[in-house]
Amino acid sequence: MSFQDAVTTVLTKKYADFSGRARRSEFWFYALATFILGIVVSIIEQIIGTRILGYLVNLALLVPGLAVGARRLHDTGRSGWWQLLWFAIIIGWIVLLVWYVSDSKPGTNQYGPSPKEEPGHGEYGQAPNAGWGQA
Repeated sequence: MSFQDAVTTVLTKKYADFSGRARRSEFWFYALATFILGIVVSIIEQIIGTRILGYLVNLALLVPGLAVGARRLHDTGRSGWWQLLWFAIIIGWIVLLVWYVSDSKPGTNQYGPSPKEEPGHGEYGQAPNAGWGQA
């Protein structure tokens, strides 16, 4: 999944969708986009001299962030409720980070089919047989 596809999927197609599974690329590209947006918003806030814009952006991104986090945990075979570990300072953060970077559980689990194995897609979302030397 490309950067643009990931951000578009999270913010438009699955804004508040806590069901299903999300690949690592979807989760981490969205995390990168929110990090970059945070830097831009901070610069704008310094220029205009107020913090309200940051609060509004964080409020708008809260639901999709929780949703993609839950779907990412679903992809590793865990409940989205494990995100409550964010409240367990340091240890909870480390555990969640390890789970977020973990590979998908192959096949179908209780949260749905693996996004890597969707019909019409090869591994990592590539078209089948789209390798080197293919015409």
